[in-house]
Amino acid sequence: MALARGTVLVATMVLLFVVLHCEVAHAKTWTVGDGFGWTLAINEEVWPRGKTFYAGDILVFNYDYQEGNVVVVNKKGYDTCTVNEKARVYESGHDRIQLAFGQNYFISSYQEGECAGGLKMAIYAKARPPLQ
Repeated sequence: MALARGTVLVATMVLLFVVLHCEVAHAKTWTVGDGFGWTLAINEEVWPRGKTFYAGDILVFNYDYQEGNVVVVNKKGYDTCTVNEKARVYESGHDRIQLAFGQNYFISSYQEGECAGGLKMAIYAKARPPLQ
């Protein structure tokens, strides 16, 4: 009896590992701003156009950590360029942020005026289609 339970437990763990591995394998990594990075040199509101993002995809934000940051904010923080309560601030210069399902908002709050000058971005992440 104990052997059967052990076998079922091992089989369940293997199946779970395979499912999770497949899901991660299908996530795409996007470099924000392509070769320019997360800077005012490009229009961050234009960069996402024509791209399809899915929940679980990774956005890589490259920037000079001594002169910038990335802040994950809510809609109000995005609209007003303010760091709201519960906002998550990234400051490494090479930040990898996984997209949640639905609307995701990012701003820069390092130097005054960066966000208002266009260093902000909204990304909608769709539900990932079923594996085939």
